Amino acid sequence: MIVQRRYGMIALVKETMPSLIILALWDSVVVILFQVFHQEWMEQPSLPISLMGSALAIFLGIRNNAAYARWWEGRSLWGSVTNNCRSFGRQAASLLHSRPDLARAMAAYPYILRAALSGNAVGPEIDTLLTPEMKERIFSCTNTSNALIYEIGIEVKKEVERYNIDGAVHGTVDRILSDLANAQGGLERIRNTPLPVQYSILPNIVTHLFCIVLPFSAVQTLGWITPLGSSIIGLLFQMLDRSGRDLQEPFSNTIHALPMLNMARTIERDLLQPIGLKSHPLPSPKNGILP
Repeated sequence: MIVQRRYGMIALVKETMPSLIILALWDSVVVILFQVFHQEWMEQPSLPISLMGSALAIFLGIRNNAAYARWWEGRSLWGSVTNNCRSFGRQAASLLHSRPDLARAMAAYPYILRAALSGNAVGPEIDTLLTPEMKERIFSCTNTSNALIYEIGIEVKKEVERYNIDGAVHGTVDRILSDLANAQGGLERIRNTPLPVQYSILPNIVTHLFCIVLPFSAVQTLGWITPLGSSIIGLLFQMLDRSGRDLQEPFSNTIHALPMLNMARTIERDLLQPIGLKSHPLPSPKNGILP
């Protein structure tokens, strides 16, 4: 995720630089054909292109709003994961006789959830957080993050039975695990339910088509400087389209994705430091982008 504004525009330009080069080359071809070879068929009215650009801008705005809503919902659900993990750490320390193994297991949960959402391999952080036995049981299941919550719940039940802890206390801790499961379900829903095809594919096709026909209406007015004006306008539409496509997949490996590694490290720090255990350092932004 872009966290430093001065790098934001640079990152966006880098993303769309190949498109800008292609647009500039195409606009140059159109200018040469019109100015040198006097192709009369290129004398197209500007009104249809203006109407197409206005409709495309509205279309991209609607799609980008829907994409941002998915991104923000994902961030809100990760906030719920963070808060409930912290609450569990506090309850484990104050009500479950300071089980450090449960705190470490809960600290491993966001790493496993992050890997499941992004489709990447689980990082090495969990090797110091999970016991070999629990790790083996978890990774024998398809849904590893859900299996970890299940294992933590079983350990909590054992602790309640061992020390004859009041049922109300057990219910308090179990509600935290239920809230974690609900937040995980919401994140999985976002991952498994893409935007409709008319939002995810059609804007990209129409944006490319608009950039192709745009210089035909601009060349009559701008002449030799058509590549400058037409390419800049086309680049703006390309940037809007690219940003929307990235935002609609908040767990993918793009500069607009949620900083899940940073959130996982934050949860680990908040769980382990109060009980005197070391945690992995928080990642630093690289070129203004936080992983």
